[in-house]
Amino acid sequence: MHCMNSYILAIETSCDETSVAIIENGTIIRANIVSSQIETHQKFGGVVPEVASRKHVEMITWIIEEALKTSKLDLSDLSAIAVTQGPGLVGALLVGIIAGKSLSLALDIPLIGVHHIAGHIYANQLVHRLEYPLISLVVSGGHTEIVYMKEAGQFKIIGKTRDDAAGEAYDKVARALGLPYPGGPYLDRLAQEADASIPLPRAWLEPDSYDFSFSGLKSAVLAVINQAKMKGLDLNPAHVARGFQESVVEVVVEKAIHAVQAYGAKQLLLAGGVAANAGLRSRLTARCEEIGLPLLIPPLSLCTDNAAMIGAAAFLKWERQQFATLDIKADPSLSLEEWSV
Repeated sequence: MHCMNSYILAIETSCDETSVAIIENGTIIRANIVSSQIETHQKFGGVVPEVASRKHVEMITWIIEEALKTSKLDLSDLSAIAVTQGPGLVGALLVGIIAGKSLSLALDIPLIGVHHIAGHIYANQLVHRLEYPLISLVVSGGHTEIVYMKEAGQFKIIGKTRDDAAGEAYDKVARALGLPYPGGPYLDRLAQEADASIPLPRAWLEPDSYDFSFSGLKSAVLAVINQAKMKGLDLNPAHVARGFQESVVEVVVEKAIHAVQAYGAKQLLLAGGVAANAGLRSRLTARCEEIGLPLLIPPLSLCTDNAAMIGAAAFLKWERQQFATLDIKADPSLSLEEWSV
């Protein structure tokens, strides 16, 4: 361990948030500035990669300055620069990587490449103490995975989605129901308010599989909506939302609990943007209380994409002096298991 404090400036630009954070000793957030582009992409009904990249270019320098100002630190105080290397939109990732390389080179301090999903998992370390072995349930726009971690920085994916990620399915169903973009939070709210639900199928796949499949459920929802239209029936969108959410949540929660029991995990971590989903949080909390399992969920501000989580994950590599070279490239399909430290 280093006897002096480490200050890692972290940059996250994998999708449509430009974020810069400064993390002290791996767990203390000195600054975490996030600029979201949601309003920009709303009119397109989804993230437009070229627009996202351009916005990152416009914002990045300003956000770095804001983070330094908030942290009350100078560039000369920084120990290392961390940057999201992937997965994500290649053009968006590039902006962060070039900014990170420039800072690392100008300040002559190490550069650390970080896996975006490792960041989501390690967001939990900013608020809780992690105890291994643990299971992490990652639920975001592009990912739905169950990750087994035998020890710090070791990631083994034991379950993943075979088609749509949960967040993707949420957005598609929300669009079919005519909800605004991004649809996930609106659908969650609608489901919470519903007084009844339309029964929809559950995709359990083969026994003992930790994998997920949401495309069949998405098709079932679209079929319900189309049938109602053809028959001229009034369909309550809240009932559809609740039926859909119950189906997703039940499968995701039960598979995660099953994995915890099979792998003898001490904790279950929830990670990723969909971790902000109220329906998922409450069901998971109830199930973990039933079996006396410690459940770790980051606060809402750390569930969605942010640079603090990238700084927290980077600390693993900082401690082991595993630094990136300046020829590090943006990798939209970076593997979590290969990133393991």
